[in-house]
Amino acid sequence: MLPDVLPGPDDPPLRVLFCGINPGLVSALTGHHFARPGNRFWPALHASGFTPRRFSPAEQDLLPSLGLGITNVAPRATARADELDDAELVAGGERLRELVAEVRPAWLAVVGIGAYRVAFADRRAAAGRQERTLGDTGLWVLPNPSGLNAHQTPATLAAAFRELREATG
Repeated sequence: MLPDVLPGPDDPPLRVLFCGINPGLVSALTGHHFARPGNRFWPALHASGFTPRRFSPAEQDLLPSLGLGITNVAPRATARADELDDAELVAGGERLRELVAEVRPAWLAVVGIGAYRVAFADRRAAAGRQERTLGDTGLWVLPNPSGLNAHQTPATLAAAFRELREATG
């Protein structure tokens, strides 16, 4: 299991908790989220204005000082997210509800529409802001930044991340 990146007592309040689907094999090996070469999370985070420069996965611990964090829906590392079964995603949704209740981010941003739909039993969800909330925490769905997701370009990913940043202040 890859540890969550969460704020400490000296960090600002958690604005956005980004939630990957599950760790890839490179992330599990390195201990860093979104670590596979070709993953576009870190470039999109910077291009959208969430970070002042492009961070490397090894710099993930800088995120809490910006009011940002990272977790995953499912803890099991796989080569591809489609190797997870629905039961793992549903269990991950339950864990996310508990984590959100504990750390109270302003927003939970799930990067992967399919994982969100299964984890939150919302088969009709679309990318963007969701109507439902988890208590006071808003829900947002972003495209999967994996390099395996050919439907998204770096520019469209940055635009989706920017829309979240602009909505969250």
